[in-house]
Amino acid sequence: MNVDWNLFLDSFWPIVIGGLKGTIPLSLASFVIGLAIALLMALMRLSANRLVSFIARAYISVIRGTPLLVQLFVIFYGMPSIGVTLNPWPSAIIAFSLNVGGYAAEVIRAAILSVPRGQWEAGYTIGMSRATTLRRLILPQAARVAVPPLSNTFISLVKDTSLASLILVTELFRKAMEIAAFSQEFMLIYMEAALVYWVFCLVLSTGQSRLEGRLDRYVAH
Repeated sequence: MNVDWNLFLDSFWPIVIGGLKGTIPLSLASFVIGLAIALLMALMRLSANRLVSFIARAYISVIRGTPLLVQLFVIFYGMPSIGVTLNPWPSAIIAFSLNVGGYAAEVIRAAILSVPRGQWEAGYTIGMSRATTLRRLILPQAARVAVPPLSNTFISLVKDTSLASLILVTELFRKAMEIAAFSQEFMLIYMEAALVYWVFCLVLSTGQSRLEGRLDRYVAH
């Protein structure tokens, strides 16, 4: 294959900028909202109330048992049929947040359960309520356990945001699709998009490793 290096160089920064202005903000917003949903679902799963626990289990089962693309299409293309019309960006954020919430909920629940029962008892002994014990003793320790899998979830989310291009969200892959359609150099541009995704994920993986290293040192001391 003859590589058109001029096209490669000319399209590189537009694709990168598409990632910085679209992919990364979309990933961050969805991940933060998704973590809030995940924490709520994890606490509901741990609830002694069977109805509350069942609702959380049902939500997690539906999210984990259906494709992300289907969830995205239901929100963007399906919701208008019941009178709810959303723009591409809100639709994407809602879909990705709900998806993250479903997967991260089990991570957070497992992390909370990994904290020794004695930590709860210690909190009660010094007069803390259950909510205060959870906030001040349990969650900080659970966070250390949850960091690696949650970091992997975020990195996967960065790649999954490419699906947003199918509902006209302008992000990294959508920008590559536009350039490829104009230049008709599909292989070159899509390989270039793959390269940019790889660089983004490599940077995030490096940050993840450093964060885990700092947490390990903190725990060791």
